[in-house]
Amino acid sequence: MTRFLKTFTAAAVLALVGIGAQASDFPAKDKPITIVVPFAAGGPTDRVARDLAEAMRKPLGGVSILVDNAAGAGGSIGANKVAKAAPDGYTLLVHHIGMATMPTLVRNIPFKVETDFEYLGGINDVPMTIIAKPTLPANNMKELVAWVAANKGKINLGNAGVGSASHLCGLLFQEALKTDMTPVPYKGTAPAMTDLIGGQIDLMCDQTTNTTSQIEAKKVKAFAVTSPKRLSTAALKDIPTMQESGFKDFQVSIWHGLYAPKGTPADVAKKLNDALKVALKDPDFIKKQEGLGAVVVTDKRMDSADHKKFVAAEIAKWSPIIKAAGVYAD
Repeated sequence: MTRFLKTFTAAAVLALVGIGAQASDFPAKDKPITIVVPFAAGGPTDRVARDLAEAMRKPLGGVSILVDNAAGAGGSIGANKVAKAAPDGYTLLVHHIGMATMPTLVRNIPFKVETDFEYLGGINDVPMTIIAKPTLPANNMKELVAWVAANKGKINLGNAGVGSASHLCGLLFQEALKTDMTPVPYKGTAPAMTDLIGGQIDLMCDQTTNTTSQIEAKKVKAFAVTSPKRLSTAALKDIPTMQESGFKDFQVSIWHGLYAPKGTPADVAKKLNDALKVALKDPDFIKKQEGLGAVVVTDKRMDSADHKKFVAAEIAKWSPIIKAAGVYAD
C-alpha cells in the first residue's frame, strides 16, 4: 500500500509539473487559438471579435487566432461550446451583454455563467441606435413618437433573434414608448438590416457597430443614440441622445467581454489577460472601434475580477426586465 501511494504521489507530481510546463509554453506557435462568437458571421459581435483577434496576435507572439461562429439559442450554443472545451487557453469566447441575460433568457441553459468560465476582461461598450426604414415619414424623435402613437398595432420591430442586443434594446424602447410592437426576429443582424433597408420592417434598435455605415450611407433613418452623450463619430455626431429626446432614463450600452473555460491554468489566463490589455491600447484597434461608434474599455473592467463583478451586476439588472417581458430563447 505504501509503495502504491509513493508511486501514485510521484505520478501526480509529474502530472502537475507537466501541466505547469505546458502552461509556461503557452501559446505554442504551431497551435492556433480559436475565438468562438455565439452569433452569425458579419454581425457586430463578429466584427469586434475579428478586430480583437488581430490586435491580440502580436502580444501572443504572432500565434494564429481564428474566429468560429456558433450561433443559436440566444448565444448559449457558442457559449456552451467554450464552457465544455479543454481548459488550455486555446478556445476562448467573445460574448456581449448576453452573458448577463442568458441565465434568465435561456431555458435549461446547459452551463452556469457565473462559475463555468474564467473571466478574462471587458473589451468595449457599444451604444445602440434607434433606426427606421428610409421611407418612414417621421424625421425626428418627436415625430417618431407621434407616428408610433398613430399606428398602434401596425408596427413591426425587427431584431437579430431572441436574446440579441437588438431584441433587448427593442424591449426597453417599447417600454419607454408604452406601446407594444410586433417583434420580427431574424437569424442574425444582417438579414434584419436588409429587410429594414428594403422596408419590410419599420424599426430596429441596434448596435452602432452594425448601423454606422448604413446611417452614413443614408440607407436608414436614425433618430437617437442610447449613450449618455452624443458620439464623436462623423456619421453619428449630429444624432441626439435618448435623454435629449425626452427619455431621461433610457440608456443602453451593449458591452463585450473575453472568456475562457473554467479551470484554465492561472498563468495561461494571465497571459491572455495581459495580451487583452495590450490589444485594448492598440491604436489600430481603438481606431476601428471608434469608427463603429464603440468605446474601448479603459477602466478596471480590463481586470478579470472586476469584469466578473460587472457581469454579476448586469445579471441582477436584466433579470427582472426579461421576466416581466415573458420572453425566452429555447
